[in-house]
Amino acid sequence: MSNDAAGKRPSPDALLEQAIKEGRGRLKIFLGAAPGVGKTYEMLSQARQRRLEGIDVVIGVAETHGRVETELLTKGFETVPKKRMAYKGLVLAEMDLDAILQRRAKLVLVDELAHTNADESRHPKRYMDVEELLNAGFDVYSTLNIQHLESLNDVVAKITHVQVRETVPDSVIDRADDIELVDTTPDDLLQRLREGKVYMPAQAERAIRNYFAPGNLTALRELALRRTAQRVDEQMRNYMQTHAIPGPWEAGDRVLVCIDEQPGSGGLVRYGRRMADRLKAPWAAIYVETARAQLSESQRDRIAECLRLAQRLGAEALTIPAGDIAEGIRDYAQANNFTHLIVARTHHPRWRELVAGSTAQRIIRLAGDITVHVMANRAPEDGLARKAGKIQTAESGPSWLDPRTYAGSFAISVAALLVSLALRRFGISNVALVFLTGVLASAVTYGLWPSLFACLLSVLAYNFFFLPPLYTFTIADPENVVALFFFLVVALIASHLAARLRAQVVAARERAKTTEDLYLFSRKLGGIVALDDLLWATAFQIASMLNLRVVLLLPENGNLIVRTGYPPEDVLSEADLAAAKWCWQNNTPAGRGADTLPGAKRLFLPIRTGRGAVGVVGLDRDRPGPLLAPDQRRLLDALADQAALAIERISLAQDVDKAKVASETERLRSALLTSISHDLRTPLASIIGAATALKTYRSALDEAAQNELVRTIQEEADRLNHFIGNLLDMTRLESGAIAPHLDPVDLSDVVGTALRRAGKILADYNSRMDMADDLPLLKLDPVLFEQVLFNLLDNAAKYAAPGTTIDIRARRDGAIVRLDVLDEGDGIPPADLERIFDKFYRVHAGDRRRVGTGLGLAICRGFVEAMGGTIRAGNRLDRNGAQFTVALPVPAGDKSIGEQAA
Repeated sequence: MSNDAAGKRPSPDALLEQAIKEGRGRLKIFLGAAPGVGKTYEMLSQARQRRLEGIDVVIGVAETHGRVETELLTKGFETVPKKRMAYKGLVLAEMDLDAILQRRAKLVLVDELAHTNADESRHPKRYMDVEELLNAGFDVYSTLNIQHLESLNDVVAKITHVQVRETVPDSVIDRADDIELVDTTPDDLLQRLREGKVYMPAQAERAIRNYFAPGNLTALRELALRRTAQRVDEQMRNYMQTHAIPGPWEAGDRVLVCIDEQPGSGGLVRYGRRMADRLKAPWAAIYVETARAQLSESQRDRIAECLRLAQRLGAEALTIPAGDIAEGIRDYAQANNFTHLIVARTHHPRWRELVAGSTAQRIIRLAGDITVHVMANRAPEDGLARKAGKIQTAESGPSWLDPRTYAGSFAISVAALLVSLALRRFGISNVALVFLTGVLASAVTYGLWPSLFACLLSVLAYNFFFLPPLYTFTIADPENVVALFFFLVVALIASHLAARLRAQVVAARERAKTTEDLYLFSRKLGGIVALDDLLWATAFQIASMLNLRVVLLLPENGNLIVRTGYPPEDVLSEADLAAAKWCWQNNTPAGRGADTLPGAKRLFLPIRTGRGAVGVVGLDRDRPGPLLAPDQRRLLDALADQAALAIERISLAQDVDKAKVASETERLRSALLTSISHDLRTPLASIIGAATALKTYRSALDEAAQNELVRTIQEEADRLNHFIGNLLDMTRLESGAIAPHLDPVDLSDVVGTALRRAGKILADYNSRMDMADDLPLLKLDPVLFEQVLFNLLDNAAKYAAPGTTIDIRARRDGAIVRLDVLDEGDGIPPADLERIFDKFYRVHAGDRRRVGTGLGLAICRGFVEAMGGTIRAGNRLDRNGAQFTVALPVPAGDKSIGEQAA
């Protein structure tokens, strides 16, 4: 191992992952491409071997499906009895998780990891039971078919035309300690099917014609092999990172393309894709960002375009910070087990390569066992490079050529000279540190090149003003020559270090500001409930952080429309609208700088969540060229992801509200139909029956029987009239047509009228009226309030037993008159107190069926509130029974009835 490798430390993330697994059981998954490949058989075989080694093994659940060979392997194992559960008239047998936990075996066999448990189980899925076993320290063997993986569910559905309902998250596979692929060829599996070792003969024939077609089995087998290989590769990389092994281990090829800001980097990316295709290997593209890099906008645009090209070609594209390009590439490649590096030969002057060396040479020297491919010739400049060149000529140049920075460095150097001359007047001759301070100040303020300019000025000024002979550039004393030389060296080193520190501080400050802005933006989104406010906040945030013009488009009634923009006066042309619609329909970028409709003024990008696109963002700025640098694109993705989740959250909330409204509407409609079909037809049927009997058998009926039929007709007609009146009153309330005529009313008169009207209803009850003497005249609509009292008395009669007492009490309480209607029934169940005034809602207490539409109390609340009062329901405190309290305001300045009579 090299010195560099020996000095490396294990990856903190890998060590943390290993620490998390401490005290947790080990999970081994037997993965198969299809049912019948022998997963359960292999699991039992290996468990039998572990049992022979002295390991305590129990079977939690093993599904043999009647296969004789598999059932024979279960002999000799202790099997934890399954738990019996009732479900929709059936008795289901599920794994008894609690019994397994109490058994405390070392190894538990749990077949069919993707199984869905019965509703009464602790966890809805079996893999959750396995997670609890693992957390409790049990080792678990389990089985899984590749079609049950969530990420491959849609792929399997396209291959087999069968949608698998039972799935497990990919994280289950990722957390598994061991995965063993149980594989067999399609021909062998088909032969097992024909022999009846998988399904019964009739089922087997159907399976062979459909799911188990040879082509399907081959595709599923490839999926299983690839997914297993991915997990094994991840385990190997974790092992290398945990043990600080630099690698690479050439167990499999991995290609890393190293791009830079020079023209032709796109050729490197394309060559990397071709090499990855030849090697059938995963690949990635990387750009190393250093503090010394002073890039122009055109160079940043070129890097961004290369990274986007790599993503379009299927690579993982990323930017990493590092102090040195070659070391950063080496460290990343070794940490992630890349076996091939693709770099470009740098085109620097010969003298510079002799002095500082080239990046490609340093990568080759540091690569160790990694194969390095050096592209000798850059690809011809593409349209982006040529366009970038034109942009560069139109710009003022890169930041290191900004004349203002050199003017500032010159001013700092002059200030240092003046301070030094002033110190010399006080007899201080050693002023070299003053000039060195100026160089450091220039490096910290303006960067490397201006600080080097200040260093040159400081050396010349120090020689001219302070080294004899004075006021010449001649140096008489050789010691001064040496001193001046080392002053120059120290100044160069100090300026270089200070400039690097400044660049790192600036980068750290920018990242911290970006992180803070993202955090504040996420908090802002969390508190927004209106979609328009959310879109405006998103457009403003993107525009302010990226210095771009922004428009946001969302679908509405099948069309994509502009919902907001910043600045708000922006409008879209026909070309922009076409690009935005294409972006929305195809879920890919379109417009300026994209592959599709590049002639548009704006670049349009989809705003996506895991469920798909939820909108489109359009970006624009006046300066020509690509819009987004790599770090800006990542920032935009972060902002768009947060906005997409917030939009989806609001949309889901609106959908839930709509669903609630629809559900309530359906409930009310069903309740109304039920009331009309039962409560309205019942009295109508009685009326029709009595009238028919009178018409048909009148001559055969005596006078008493005829009077009884007439009384039935009258009572049922009154009842029907009452029901219809309630429906009409509710219609008037909902339409706002209730306009009470308020007049001074004696409450006792209205109560007496209501009791007389309800005489028939209260015939089997004891009714008592207790009205206080000091009640004032109240401004009420006597007709409406009489209806309120009648409905309350009718409700009391429905829910109280005959022979009990119904009380009406009225008392004055300050500026309020409270009227109570109390019965001696069973009372109101606590769960119904909140809904008892809802339309069509009826309390079903006891065994009696209460007739009515469920509108009486809703009408009471509507009428009372229309007259300025309130009504509430509760239960009596002194005994069983319900209590309805109506609170009515006392008119200002009114006196009691007794006082008015006096």
